[in-house]
Amino acid sequence: MFKSSLDTLEQFKHILLELPKDCYAQSCSVLSDSSIGQHTRHIIELYLCLINGYEAADVSYDRRERNLKIAEELPFAIEQLSWIQARLERPNKPIKVNYELGGEDLCLESNYHREVMYNLEHTIHHHALIKVGIQHFTEKQLPESFGVAPSTIQFRKACAQ
Repeated sequence: MFKSSLDTLEQFKHILLELPKDCYAQSCSVLSDSSIGQHTRHIIELYLCLINGYEAADVSYDRRERNLKIAEELPFAIEQLSWIQARLERPNKPIKVNYELGGEDLCLESNYHREVMYNLEHTIHHHALIKVGIQHFTEKQLPESFGVAPSTIQFRKACAQ
């Protein structure tokens, strides 16, 4: 689980570093006028929320800090991804996850490893969107695995045999 998460974040860093400088923070019509940087910020902030909530065993993705610098400055985003990679692997333990839905506060029981898996799946989902943005701005060929769930990759391999 940690290896997949760390590898996914590493692949993401390499892809971001190869982007033309002017497209990271640029609004993109095919992403509903959001940017690759905004999707990157969203990924990073959820991981930061989980890691920073680990000690107290209390996480609220809804009340995360929104740091616009991540969406606007690619080098800062890369630093944040590296920071996450250095701190992600931790022992499992119970964690409370708080949500605000329709004006109602909900608290769900979870655990750290389950939330790491949630963040991995969430990251892959946003990578699929980011892939669309990158293809809108560039002709760059991206790895076939970028933005694709590991189970889908396995399924495709099984079908090809």
